[in-house]
Amino acid sequence: MSGHSAVVPRRWGWPVRDGGRVANVESATRYTATTSQVCGLYPFAVSSGAVVQGVPVGRHLHTSEPVGLDPAEWLRTGLVSNTGVWVQGQPGIGKSSITKRLVVGLVGFGMTAVIPGDVKGEYSALVEALGGSVWRIGRGAHTLNPLDAGPLAAAQHSASESERDRIEETIRARRLSLLEALTTIVRRGEISVTERRLLGAALDVVVGVRGKSQPLIPDVLHILTAPTTDLVRITAADDPRGFLLAARDLINTLGLLCEGSLRGIFDRASTVRPEPDCPGLSLDLSALDEEDDDAIAAAMLCAWAWSAGVTDAAAAHGKRRNVVQVQDELWRALRVAPGLVERSDRITRLNRHRGVVSIQVTHSLDDLEALPTEADRAKARGMASRTGILVLGGMAEKELDGIRRITPLTDAEAALVTSWAAPPTWHSGHTHPGRGKYLIKSGERMGLPIGLTLTPTEQDLYDTDTAFRRAP
Repeated sequence: MSGHSAVVPRRWGWPVRDGGRVANVESATRYTATTSQVCGLYPFAVSSGAVVQGVPVGRHLHTSEPVGLDPAEWLRTGLVSNTGVWVQGQPGIGKSSITKRLVVGLVGFGMTAVIPGDVKGEYSALVEALGGSVWRIGRGAHTLNPLDAGPLAAAQHSASESERDRIEETIRARRLSLLEALTTIVRRGEISVTERRLLGAALDVVVGVRGKSQPLIPDVLHILTAPTTDLVRITAADDPRGFLLAARDLINTLGLLCEGSLRGIFDRASTVRPEPDCPGLSLDLSALDEEDDDAIAAAMLCAWAWSAGVTDAAAAHGKRRNVVQVQDELWRALRVAPGLVERSDRITRLNRHRGVVSIQVTHSLDDLEALPTEADRAKARGMASRTGILVLGGMAEKELDGIRRITPLTDAEAALVTSWAAPPTWHSGHTHPGRGKYLIKSGERMGLPIGLTLTPTEQDLYDTDTAFRRAP
């Protein structure tokens, strides 16, 4: 007999009838199905914890679950402590697309869309499609008087006596803050305490003594050039001539608002008249986009103040509708002169009632570092860190250092966000790798990576590249 034993092939299965005993197991056919269909076969799937209720902003990139976002509902249920939304990412990722999806959805839930200072004019078509009103600000177009009380004036007339006094003080404080901000912009520097008192006193003379319910900047300038005894006393001058010498810089600064490069923009009565129960309002500043930064900054501040008045007036009338407000190009206005971050905060938040979902859109946190002073930069960083919800698109690694100071990011989240960033190559014909992809972060929670798919109507309505489209 041979010393070698025979090789017995390995058998699979059981040696019984229908036990599936075979010598070879072929590759199985792979089938794909949703967890709701195969949960009986594989009951170990775990959901992402995404909130379905709210504006549908996309599907979870790992589980394909629909994700809803409603800052107001998240506040009511305790998920967030405020309704601020910070949207950041590289150009081309679709920041405006997800912002506009949010606006449309929240208007559908009963909110009013307010776009205060649309520098590029990219929200005008959307607001008109929603049945809202768009006012285009510029020379030869609509005008916006910085000292116009707007809808608050009508609310003041119909309010009770105690409420009327409160509204009157709100109007005065907002007008004065705006005058100080405009003076700071033109001067590119802070104004003195004496000048602040002069502006307040001159404004009181125009409104209280002259009886102008809707004063203009030229009215304030006229009072300063023909001062009353009270104004002279503020400067400790002996006579009107001494006053004019002491107030010369302030007079010339206001003069530039009326007669300099900004002439015809902020020195005339408003032609903007909001309609009650309008689903959307937009102040389109695209006609000023070719102007210098002073004009843009001044227009944006005026627009913010006016929109704050719209919100306050609705509350004063007892017809409060929650508001979704979009501020794009925010830092373009605030970097013009020192102190504008604080003044803009006073202008927009003075006696503001709750019920505003504020969406701030930016390319980079470097925009904050471009502000004039460290005090401005610190306050701006605080504004960003207090935002309840962050929507992060593709961005480079260096941007994440600033984001981590606002919200914690895991290594996996950071890798996901940087993977969506545009590659450093020159190959054309490819879409941005992060187009329509976002990471929603709030507090210490794990982020929700989502992919947004636009409908054909949205693709036409949200397009921000129409200026570069080839003619058919």
